[in-house]
Amino acid sequence: MKSRAITRYSQTVESSSVHVFKTEVKDQVGYLFLDRPEKSNAMGSVFFGNLPLRIAELDGNPHVRVIVIASTSKHFSTGLDLMELEDILSGGDTGDSGKTLNTIEELQRSVSSLANCKKPVIAAVNGHCIGAALDLISYADIRICSADAIFSIRETKLAMIPDLGSLQRLPSIISRGHLAELALTGRDISAIAALELGLVNYVCRDKVELMSKAFALATEIAENSPTATQGVKEVLRVVYDEQIERQLELVAQLSLPQLGSHDLREAVTAFVEKRPPRFTGN
Repeated sequence: MKSRAITRYSQTVESSSVHVFKTEVKDQVGYLFLDRPEKSNAMGSVFFGNLPLRIAELDGNPHVRVIVIASTSKHFSTGLDLMELEDILSGGDTGDSGKTLNTIEELQRSVSSLANCKKPVIAAVNGHCIGAALDLISYADIRICSADAIFSIRETKLAMIPDLGSLQRLPSIISRGHLAELALTGRDISAIAALELGLVNYVCRDKVELMSKAFALATEIAENSPTATQGVKEVLRVVYDEQIERQLELVAQLSLPQLGSHDLREAVTAFVEKRPPRFTGN
């Protein structure tokens, strides 16, 4: 069943649904909804395979001037689908580091589609935004959230290095010290803490107000010249993102040993068994 916030904006010019996504267009605003509520929008192979396609669909739509990425469920996303993690690790099992590296690079290219599209992107976050989901919203141009939002660069708690973009993009959004603290501890932070750090621009009371704010902000942008707003996005991309591709290559290389480690397998096992992991450093 749709939330009130989604229902309110369900009068669409166009609508489509592909696996874990739902797209809608209304009043020059294109919505990309994460729509896998039974898994709290966990990001698996179908997600990463379809994300660039859905972004390209909205980016190429002449009726869309701004894109809003949001969720149909009570959480934005709990991050990488750990139950599919074994597939990502298969290269490490066989000693095929090239296969694993290619997988990491494919995931990086998938989430990069938010930054590479011409149109401004607003991320509207409710509930949990964990791990790879925080990587994802770091590629948006503007981030807003509801009061129940929880953010975490969770990877170190899973014996992983964040390798999809948050370590590269967040330095232009929050301070180095705060980024280091979040990435090294893996702790959760609240919506208010995210606002104080500059991770989000606004905190809304609930999801209804969140979607209303996202629509109002997107509409305000859409009323401006599309060539001007797209030009601003391109200039900001050059200013902030010039070295990111090289940095993503580096973190992909650094992630390879972790993806075959005992500690990562222990983290996944502990997750399944609902117990604290026992890391050994191997």
